[in-house]
Formats: sequence, structure tokens, C-alpha cells
Amino acid sequence: MTPRPFAALSVLIALFTAATPAAAGPPVWTVRDSDSTVVLFGSVHVLPADLDWRPDALDAALLKADDLWFETPVDEANAAEAALAAQANGYLPAGQTLSALLSPEGRARLDRICGQLGLSPAGIDRLRPWYADVTLGIVTLMRQGATVTTGVERTLADAAPGATRRSFETPTQQIAFFADAPLADQLASLEDTLKQLDEDPAFYVRLIDAWAEGDTKAIEDLGLTPMKQVSVHLYDQLIVRRNQRWVDAITERMKGSGETVIVVGVGHLVGPDSVPALLRARGFIVEGP
Repeated sequence: MTPRPFAALSVLIALFTAATPAAAGPPVWTVRDSDSTVVLFGSVHVLPADLDWRPDALDAALLKADDLWFETPVDEANAAEAALAAQANGYLPAGQTLSALLSPEGRARLDRICGQLGLSPAGIDRLRPWYADVTLGIVTLMRQGATVTTGVERTLADAAPGATRRSFETPTQQIAFFADAPLADQLASLEDTLKQLDEDPAFYVRLIDAWAEGDTKAIEDLGLTPMKQVSVHLYDQLIVRRNQRWVDAITERMKGSGETVIVVGVGHLVGPDSVPALLRARGFIVEGP
């Protein structure tokens, strides 16, 4: 679920709750032409170990897949590259502090949330807003029992062993989407995340329920609409432009033949700027929500 770093968590992280998935299951889309099929699955990158989320349609597609695509490669080298890029781009210059950049209300919320999560305020105070945003989100999910290891990508990393692995982006590129955002947008996103963590923890329950039930309208309303309200620039950078590039790559893949499975954050697959919507606009037949 991607884009402001926590609530749209379709880029680096996604949202978790202990909610029980409904029978409908997360949504799946299928794109077809005369000699090729592409199955699109919207992922949540961080999940609890005991959540039963895999749709039958996804498993069936993986059994036939000639190639399996993720946002970035799912392996140890990819994780190491992401960590190095975050370290290189995640800290404020010497003499600057995060708390000095926040509003008084934001500072108070940050102090409360750091206390609740057992984080060092001094350590968080060194982070650039985007990195603090992502860090608070990840730690919150981990405190609720979620891990990246049991998220969709890691769970599917070894699926379809005979399929060629492909990816749309590198970890360094993904970090840059956050780190290169204007400071004002980073701060607006962080302030909004702090408000949600402080005042509306049930938000994440509703969002994961929507994913588990395949409710694409609710996913859009909860995950994308708030991001647009916080920063149109972030929405454009993290969702719209990336979707357009991915659709270019899918269009090129459809010129060939065979069976493809693509797994990306579910925030990229819902709404008027989504990958399925853009593919339909190009004339492809897309089955699904």
C-alpha cells in the first residue's frame, strides 16, 4: 500500500493489523491478449505470520508463470542496497534536528509516540522527515507482530522457481523517491502520520480489512485520498509517475508471449491513476475490479 511513506506504504512498507481476512480475498487483475497473460497482485509488504491471504487465482498463476516481477528484487543484496541508500539519504545535516522542523503539536506527538514505541527521541531527532516517517511506521507494525519476512514479497520470493525474476526499480531509486521530495512535503506527510498514530489507530484496521476483502474503493479512500490531501506532489511522484513507467514496461512485455505475474503495492492498482486503469486506457482487456 504505497505513498505517503506510512499510509500509502506501497513503496517501502505497508500496513498491518490483526484483522481476519474475509472470504473474498485480496484483489487480483488479469491482462490478456492473443498470446500472453499478465496477472497483477496488490501486495502488503509487512504482515503477521498467521494471516491467510493468498488467493487461489494468484497461486494458479504462479504455477504457470514464465516470469515473476516485483517492485525491486527480493533478495539479500537488494535489502543491503536499500539499507545503504537509506543511511546515505536519511539523516539531517549536522546541527539540524527533526523536532525543530515540526510544528509544536507535531513535536508533542513525536515525543508521545517515541515513548509508546520505546524509541530514543534523540535518535529519531537526527532523521530527515521521510526517514522518520518510514521508521515510525515500520516499528509500529513490528510492535504489533508484523515482519517483512512474512509480507507478501518475501512470502512469494521463492514461488514459481522456474520463472525469470524481473523488477521495475532498484532500491536506490525507491529511496530517492522519498529522499528527493521537497522538505515541506516530507514534513506534511510526517505530521499527518504522527496525527494518525496518535489519534486514529483504527485507521490501519480499516485499511487492512479493505485489502483482505478486496474492497478497492475503500483501499483508495483510505490509502490514496489522504495522500493526495497531504501532498499532490508526493502522490504524483510516488504513485502516478511510477505507474506510468510500469505500464510502459508491461506494454512492452505484452508484445511478447507467455505467462507473467506482477506483484506490487496494492496502492498502485486502485483508483483512476492505477496500473489497471492506465492499461485499460491503452486498449488492453483487464479482468478484475
